[in-house]
Amino acid sequence: MEKRQPAPARGAAKDPQRPAADLAVGRNAVLELLKGKREVECVYLCEEDPSKGQPLSRIAGLARERGVPVKRVDVRKLEHLAGGLHHQGVVAVAAAFAYSTLEEILDRAGQEPPFLVLADGIEDPHNLGAIIRTAEAAGAHGLVIPKRGGVGLTPIVGRTSAGAVEHLPVARVPNLTAAIQQLQKRGIWVYCADMGGQPWDRADLRGPLALVVGSEGFGVSRLVRETCDGALSLPMLGRVNSLNASVAAGILLYEAVRQRMGAALL
Repeated sequence: MEKRQPAPARGAAKDPQRPAADLAVGRNAVLELLKGKREVECVYLCEEDPSKGQPLSRIAGLARERGVPVKRVDVRKLEHLAGGLHHQGVVAVAAAFAYSTLEEILDRAGQEPPFLVLADGIEDPHNLGAIIRTAEAAGAHGLVIPKRGGVGLTPIVGRTSAGAVEHLPVARVPNLTAAIQQLQKRGIWVYCADMGGQPWDRADLRGPLALVVGSEGFGVSRLVRETCDGALSLPMLGRVNSLNASVAAGILLYEAVRQRMGAALL
């Protein structure tokens, strides 16, 4: 697979009042972004629409047609995002990097047993970037994230990944449960990280595998948990009852690496 390049920017700005290249500020800029081919992470609309609905309703409708999340926020949030520019009640965040498809990730595996990571609602960009960095280092073939309910490929994710986002394909799917079922039909075993699961070192992780890591606050969602083939738990011997999502992902990824390297030596 070719190296994925960052999405084209609108031009780097030295003016601190100008927004970052992954932002579109104002109605016309957001409309044109939504009409184009560039991936859009989210559209932020002002809770109080000064135009009484019509222009912003058109933007909201177009965003929903494209499957882009729409969030209602107060004017202070919009002013912070816009960096001092006149936002007209709307700001959109575009993807900083291009996405792959689930099929492209599976094709990348070639003759190797597929090895994927699924992020279920990771909201902290630093956590997602760290997961991408570890997954790439562990030899995973790709990462899968949902379109809604989690952070996308923002510049912070890219920086935290230390460049790994350029080498590890990331697919964004409408429904994570449906993606899991698709993987299972391809003969891939799917395990999630969950405190109620079997000990992490007793599962056979040598074959076609997808590991699911849940959100920082709530873990893996109920439907995802029920759809997985099994759950893996890590021992918690201290006083805290949970691990950082990226730390848990790293432990499970490298347990899979340990087993798969051992199998290769047999």
